[in-house]
Amino acid sequence: MRFRSFDSMRVFNEVAARLSFTAAAEDLNLTKGAVSYQIAQLERELGFPLFIRQHRSISLTEKGARLWQTSQAAFTEMEREIATLREDASERITIGMATYFASRWLSPRLMTFMAAHPEIRLRLQPLIDLIDLRAENIDMAIRWGDGRWSDMEIEQLLPCPAFPTAGAEIATQVERLGLEQVMPGLTLLHDREGSTAWADWHTAAGLHYRPARDGLVIPDPNVRVEAIVNGQGVALYDDLVAAELSSGKLFRISSVELSDYGYHLAYPRNATRNPALQAFRDWIISETE
Repeated sequence: MRFRSFDSMRVFNEVAARLSFTAAAEDLNLTKGAVSYQIAQLERELGFPLFIRQHRSISLTEKGARLWQTSQAAFTEMEREIATLREDASERITIGMATYFASRWLSPRLMTFMAAHPEIRLRLQPLIDLIDLRAENIDMAIRWGDGRWSDMEIEQLLPCPAFPTAGAEIATQVERLGLEQVMPGLTLLHDREGSTAWADWHTAAGLHYRPARDGLVIPDPNVRVEAIVNGQGVALYDDLVAAELSSGKLFRISSVELSDYGYHLAYPRNATRNPALQAFRDWIISETE
C-alpha cells in the first residue's frame, strides 16, 4: 500500500528533533493536541509506533529513529535543491541574440553589466531565427525588425533604420544605371522565411516588389554581410555595418530607409518578475540612452 501522509512527516521530523510534543507544537504554530493527533494518525498508517511515551518525556523507538534519519536526510536534500532552484531562477539568465548584434554592439559594453551585477550569471545564446523562447530555456531575446510581434512582450531597445546595402560591383551598376532599373534584376537576401522587410522597403521607396522568386534566405547576419561583399545580392542592414561602409566593403545604394526598424527586447509575459532579468533589462536600455 502506498504511503500518503507526507504532510505528517514534517510534524514527525519536528517532534523527533526536539523529543517534545510541546516544543514541536510551538515551532509549527500548532496546538499540542494537533501535533499528538497527527503523530498518532501517522503511526496508525505506518503500522508501528514511532515514540515511546513516558510520563514527562518521549523517546524514539528503533524504527522511529531509522525513519527519522531517512526523512531528515530527504528533507535536507529537498531544501538544498529548492535553494539551488531559487538561486538558478533568480541569478542565472539566458539572453538570445544574433552573434552579429552581440559582437558589434553588446560585447564592448558587457563588462559594465558584469561589474555592476557580479551575482548574476549571464549566458548569451546565439539565435538566427524567431524561436519559442520557453522551449529553448531563453529568458529574453533581442530581435531585429519592426517590433510587430504578438507572441510575447516587446520593448524597443535600439532604433536602427534599415537600408539596402551592396558590394562594390552592384553599387557601381546602381550609380551608373539608377536604382529603379537595376533593382528588379538583383537577388534580395532575406534574414528568414516569411520576412516582410524587403516588401516594406519597396513600398517606402515607391518601387514594385517582386516576391522572392530570386530571393535567398541567409539567417546568419554575419554570413549575409560576406555574401553582399562577394556580390551575391543586396540586403537590408543598419548602422552596425558602419565599419564595412567606412572601409568600402559595403555601399549604401539608396537613401530610403525603414525608420521603424531596429532591435527589440522580446520576453514572455511576466518574465521580468525575475529580479536578475529585470536588472539586465534596465541596464541594457540605459546603455542606449
